[in-house]
Amino acid sequence: MNLAWLSVGALFAAIILSCFTQINPGVISIVFAWIIGVYLGGMTVKQVAAGFPVELFLTLAGVTLLFAQAQVNGTLSRIAEHLIRLCRGNAGILPVMFFLLAASLATIGPGNIATAALLAPAAMAAARRSNIPAFLMAIMVGNGANSGSLSPFAPTGIIVNGLFDRMGLHGYEWHNWWNNFAAHAFVAFAGYVLFGGWKLFRRGTRSDHHATEPFTRNQWITIGVITALVLSVVIGRANIGMAAFACALLLAACKATDEGEAIRKMPWNTLLMVCGVTVLIGILEKTQGIQLFASLIARVSTPANVTAVVAFITGLVSVYSSTSGVVLPAFLPAIPPLLERLGGGDAFAIASAMNVGGHLVDVSPLSTIGALCLAGVLDPAESRTLFYKLMAWGLSMCLIVAVFSYIFFR
Repeated sequence: MNLAWLSVGALFAAIILSCFTQINPGVISIVFAWIIGVYLGGMTVKQVAAGFPVELFLTLAGVTLLFAQAQVNGTLSRIAEHLIRLCRGNAGILPVMFFLLAASLATIGPGNIATAALLAPAAMAAARRSNIPAFLMAIMVGNGANSGSLSPFAPTGIIVNGLFDRMGLHGYEWHNWWNNFAAHAFVAFAGYVLFGGWKLFRRGTRSDHHATEPFTRNQWITIGVITALVLSVVIGRANIGMAAFACALLLAACKATDEGEAIRKMPWNTLLMVCGVTVLIGILEKTQGIQLFASLIARVSTPANVTAVVAFITGLVSVYSSTSGVVLPAFLPAIPPLLERLGGGDAFAIASAMNVGGHLVDVSPLSTIGALCLAGVLDPAESRTLFYKLMAWGLSMCLIVAVFSYIFFR
C-alpha cells in the first residue's frame, strides 16, 4: 500500500510540476518511475522500461512525420488559403469557416495543436482585418481544432484508442471522435450566437480578398499521398503508424518535401511527454496505484454522477496541464477499478466524459491552443483583455462539461 501511495503521489507531483514549470513531464515521470520501481519496489530497470509504449511511439512518430512534411512543403497552409478565399470577406461566415476548416484539418491527421499552430495566426489576422471580435474568433478556431482531436488519424486519437484497447474497449474510434466533435460544435456555436456572431452578417461582404496561388506539383503529390493513407487505413485496415512511415518515405523519395526539416519540426516534446508519463502509469499498475487512484475518485462519486465528477476533474486539471500527454494517460486507466468500486457502470460513458472534459477547456490561454490565439493579437491592451476572457471561458467549461456529461454520458 505504501508503494501505491508513493506511485500516485509521484503522478500528482508530475502533473503539478507540469503546470508550474517548463520541465517536460515525461522526463519527470521517467525519473519517478525509475526511483520508485528500482529503489523502492525492487524491480529491474528492464521491468521499468517495459512500460515504454513502443507501438504508440512508432504510430505517433509516423503520423507526425508525414504531416510535418505536409507542413514544410506548404500543402496544409495552401489548403487553408483556398478554403478561406471561399468566404470572400463575409465577416459572418469567416468564424464559421475557421471552425469547419480547423475541425477538418485536425480530423485528417495533424491533430489539434498542429492545426491551431497553422490556422490561429491567420484566423486572428482575419478577425482584425474584418473587425471581428478576437474572443469570438478564438472560440471558433480553438474549438474547431479541438473538435477533431480524437480522430483515429490524429495523435491524441491514437493515444486514446490505444488506452481503450488496453481496457478492452474496441471499435469506438469514430464514436469517440463524434462525441468530442459534437460537444465542441455545441459550445462553439453557442458562443458564436451569444457573443454576436450572427450580427456580423449585416455587414455584407468585403472585396479585398487576395488571389490564391495554385497548388504546386509537390503539394499535389502530398495531397495524393495523404489521401492514400486515409483510404489504406479506412478500407484496407492498414496499421496507421506503419502506413504513415511508408507515405513519408514515398514523399521523401519523390523529393516532394524537405525530410530533414520535417524531422526537426516533429513534436518531439510531445512524444517524450506521452511516452514518459506512460512509463510512470506502468509503475502505478504494478504497485496497485491505479486501484488507489480509482478509489479516491470513487469516494466523491456515485453511479449516477460519476460522469459529471470525472468530467469536472479532468477539465480542471487540463486547464493547467497537457490533455493528451498527462491527463488522459493518467485518468483513463483508472476506469476499470473505478467501475469495480462503484459496483458497475458504463466504461465508455465515463471515458467519453474524461475525453470531452479534458479537451473542452483547452481554449484557455494556459493551453497551447489558447496561447496561439492570444499570440495573434498585436495590441497589448486587447491581448490582456483577451487573456482574461479566455481564462474565464476555460474555467467555465469545467462546469459546462460536467453538466453536458451528466446529461449525455449516462
